[in-house]
Amino acid sequence: MIDITYPISKNIPKWPGSIGISITQHLQMPKEAANLTSIEIDCHLGTHLDAPLHFVHQGKSVDQLDINTLIGNAFVAEIRGCKVITIAHLEAVVPEGCQRLLLKTDNQIYWEEKRTEFEEDYSAIDAAAASWLVEKGIKLVGIDYLSIQRFHDGPETHQVLLEAEVVIVETLNLESVTPGWYELICLPIKVMGVEGAPVRAVLRPID
Repeated sequence: MIDITYPISKNIPKWPGSIGISITQHLQMPKEAANLTSIEIDCHLGTHLDAPLHFVHQGKSVDQLDINTLIGNAFVAEIRGCKVITIAHLEAVVPEGCQRLLLKTDNQIYWEEKRTEFEEDYSAIDAAAASWLVEKGIKLVGIDYLSIQRFHDGPETHQVLLEAEVVIVETLNLESVTPGWYELICLPIKVMGVEGAPVRAVLRPID
């Protein structure tokens, strides 16, 4: 199994204005009989998924997602040398029959250099590419930075995908993953009524 989840800590890059994470220890051994900790966290911090409710009024929340969408064969595609991922880029790498797509991009440099500050000029898909993914029957799409859409773009990329109930997974750790087919297991915390949640995402190589 390949763990493609980034550890959540106060050092992980966060979206501008995000509350990030606050960790409070209420009991601590050996002074007390046990350790007891609470956390306050942005639902979109670290490796997480977006449910339709994130950008669709009365869309499905995390607890309403079909679990079969979150487990199954996925294709990891590598797209380098561009900041805006277009239809042409996707056509060149996405195989027929793909329903779950994970994108490994130039965003890798931010993680390789262990940058903790948010980078605005990351690679992501445009709205036309999002529409292409919907037309191709993609059910889940993931990327290796904090958003599937460019920082200065409008919300159209998210809207196109989420209105079609395509699950979006963001901030994936694909550093050690080579392009190809894998089995993806990507399960969120089952919190009722929220639009996003952290996930523990793993890949199992397919022989």
